[in-house]
Amino acid sequence: MIALLVAALAMASPQSQDVGEVAFANSGSPAAQEAFLRGLALLHNFEYGPAAESFRAAQKIDPEFAMAFWGEAMTFNHPLWAQQDAEAARAVLARAPRGKTPRERDYLHTLDVLYGEGTKHERDLKYADAMAALHDRYPEDVDATALYALSLLGTTAERRDYATYMRAAALLEELFPAHQHHPGVLHYLIHSYDDPVHAPLGVRAARLYGNVAPNAGHALHMTSHIYVAMGMWDEVIDANRRAVDVVNRSRAAKSLPPQACGHYRIWLEYGYLQEERFGEARTVMDECRASALTETGQAKNLSLDPEYSSTASYATMRALYAGSGGRIEPPDPFSVSDPAFVAAKFTIAYSDALAALQRGDATAVNDAVSRAHAAAREIGAINKPHEKGSERVAVVLMEIDALQSIAAGKHAEAIALLRKTVDAEEAMAFQFGPPAVEKPAVELLADELLATGRTAEAEESYRAALRRTPGRTRALEGLFAAQKALGKNEDAARTAALLDRYRRPAGAPPATSKQ
Repeated sequence: MIALLVAALAMASPQSQDVGEVAFANSGSPAAQEAFLRGLALLHNFEYGPAAESFRAAQKIDPEFAMAFWGEAMTFNHPLWAQQDAEAARAVLARAPRGKTPRERDYLHTLDVLYGEGTKHERDLKYADAMAALHDRYPEDVDATALYALSLLGTTAERRDYATYMRAAALLEELFPAHQHHPGVLHYLIHSYDDPVHAPLGVRAARLYGNVAPNAGHALHMTSHIYVAMGMWDEVIDANRRAVDVVNRSRAAKSLPPQACGHYRIWLEYGYLQEERFGEARTVMDECRASALTETGQAKNLSLDPEYSSTASYATMRALYAGSGGRIEPPDPFSVSDPAFVAAKFTIAYSDALAALQRGDATAVNDAVSRAHAAAREIGAINKPHEKGSERVAVVLMEIDALQSIAAGKHAEAIALLRKTVDAEEAMAFQFGPPAVEKPAVELLADELLATGRTAEAEESYRAALRRTPGRTRALEGLFAAQKALGKNEDAARTAALLDRYRRPAGAPPATSKQ
């Protein structure tokens, strides 16, 4: 038994260098260690599909390898995405052998809790308690501590509680000095800090993580959670370009076409938009559009998730493009008829309203507003009132109505409605990354205040916008205009310097890695 444990530790780092370095004492056979350790590193990177494949490979080599079954069962719990397939996990555990050591049995017991009785939220809370007990029993076990921290984050994933996130960060900070190549330690630290207030604390982990796990697309992308929260647009672009490349290399190896849409592409487009590289942003968006035009939905898959399909991804990209100053000139229609994509239909109408207002086309604004309300009614008939994403629909509808008022010249009415919209948006659960309301309400309010000569109020609103979305170029441009109009030349010069740092000329070379 001792020989097996030593073998596992000895093989840990060399076998997982491209996805992070892990070491995990266990009773599995030496021949199964490479697959197991790779699976563990991938699990920490949230590369759940490849992780499950690696754990199954370890099981095939050693059918009595209990921790390989534990690992596969863990891939069915996605705590920060509020997703869990308990039935699939229970099926894995039903064929799992009993652990050969007390520590292995303790790990397996935590899954009896995670996939046991009660609602998902109740089980999440009980699982966090079980992980706390595991951590207390094995305080030197880096994986037990990292997974305990992750379990804490999972208890408040849908509406983050900063005190809980800081508890998780405190656990991980204890590990960080000695485990700077461990994918879980770096990954979960980034998640603990990925908001505009705490993001500076996550820069160390972000700088390391992209090089520690260069063959894990999610790891490469994850660094940009910190960079978006700090307005570090070169780094956002670089991280997501690298993530897209990793994904497409993997797809090419399976004879699959490149992926034109999805999470990493949306964040890449947003980075280009903030540097006003509209041509490159448009290219990313149009590549996704081409994919969306060939997509057929499934009526049963009715989701408000902006990334569950190519059509939904394109709708989000289009709204971000219009909301960040990109021009969408007619004719540029995108019709969504499949009932599976009703949320995308709503977002397309929103982007059309933004683009029409930018062009000064009141008739097109009215048409888009009408389509948005019709789509919202469809969504309301399908989805539960408190389903994830329903808050955004309500806020966007308020903003769309304000757009219609602006187009009609009813500026006082628009400003009053936008103030209510700002309050509603700030009450939404915080979402990291590109803004969930693609043209933030407080920024739109500031634009309208500036346009109507209420310059001091506009400056205050632009500052509020930048607290919520640091480094966002449209807000900085508005702030600069307000400061110049108010005669605040020193403040305006500082804002201009920030804009110069963010902007890139047309045809600028791709950002280079700074990780």
